[in-house]
Amino acid sequence: MLGKGITLFRLFGFKVQIDASWLIIVVLVTWSLTTGVFPAQYEGLSALSYALMGVAAAMGLFASIVFHELSHSLVARRFGLEMRGITLFVFGGVAEMDDEPPSAVAELAMAVAGPVSSVIAGGALYGLSAIGVAGGWPLQITGVLLYVGLINLVLAAFNMVPAFPLDGGRVLRALLWQWRGNLRWATRIASMGGSAFGVLLIALGLLYVVMGAFISGLWLAVIGLFVRSASMASYRQVITRELLQGETVRRFMASEPVTVPRSISVRELVEDYVYRHHHKFYPVVDNGKLLGCVTTRAVKEMPTEEWERRAVSELVKTCDPDNTVSPETDVMDALSLMRRTGNSRLMVVDGGRLVGIVSLKDLLEFLNLKLDLEGGG
Repeated sequence: MLGKGITLFRLFGFKVQIDASWLIIVVLVTWSLTTGVFPAQYEGLSALSYALMGVAAAMGLFASIVFHELSHSLVARRFGLEMRGITLFVFGGVAEMDDEPPSAVAELAMAVAGPVSSVIAGGALYGLSAIGVAGGWPLQITGVLLYVGLINLVLAAFNMVPAFPLDGGRVLRALLWQWRGNLRWATRIASMGGSAFGVLLIALGLLYVVMGAFISGLWLAVIGLFVRSASMASYRQVITRELLQGETVRRFMASEPVTVPRSISVRELVEDYVYRHHHKFYPVVDNGKLLGCVTTRAVKEMPTEEWERRAVSELVKTCDPDNTVSPETDVMDALSLMRRTGNSRLMVVDGGRLVGIVSLKDLLEFLNLKLDLEGGG
């Protein structure tokens, strides 16, 4: 769902990063608070006060989302589920995990942890603002505390809507999973709720646009599209995991991959390999020894006029855990690696020797065939 983010810091061992799209929210929220919300609620303050309040409240929103997702992550860790980290993006935040929860109980505990933490944070901030008002604190401080407190309560309420993959949808899935013992069926029902909620948001957004509230309507419609897309993607992920469960890379790898010698020129690489085989990733082999790989991305970074006189050896990226797997690697782990790194092809290495290539295209073709033959829903 997300691309590579910018790592900000680590918290309790979890990597906190932001997607580039988060910058859009930071700018929009800060501008809206500075020019609209705070001036309307607290008249008579200076422009600088409104600007500082806007920045402080935006940072409070940032901290609130991190706190919400951190709660999910800490509970997931308690149930033995590995979390890659927390990423903030244009629609909020997500605690990224490579696997489904091990049980319905774990799913339920993880799902409610976020909203509960937001309610606690919202109540604490609201109470602190009330103490500040009674104690004569500056209006700028109590105003920001009150706003961030209310935002936490709104965040909790919105996330408890029973629309997968929102927290409320995960609660619904956990209850259905516990009832029937069928994760795929529970995910299907919860995802239908997510799709329906997404369609509702899109319809409301269009209604707002017709009524003249263009920005609000557009934002609702975009959120609706995201929720609907995410719910469908989550269901596909569960099906994929079921169909590939227990399979290893060995079954899907191409055992005679196209390899490139290190001595040829970049021009020869492009003309004789890229334009012929249409891959973006090639293992580089010298006298039977695997040296690494070369990608079209690296070629693009080299000026075209230098292709003739530069050798492939100058572009070789050495083997590392981001581009290699073993033949016994679980296919779902390989897919997770592809998603995390953006590599659609991985070298299969056994004892330092290249034994094959596994590609996303081959895995998807297998999935399509299996769904067609066995009926994946």
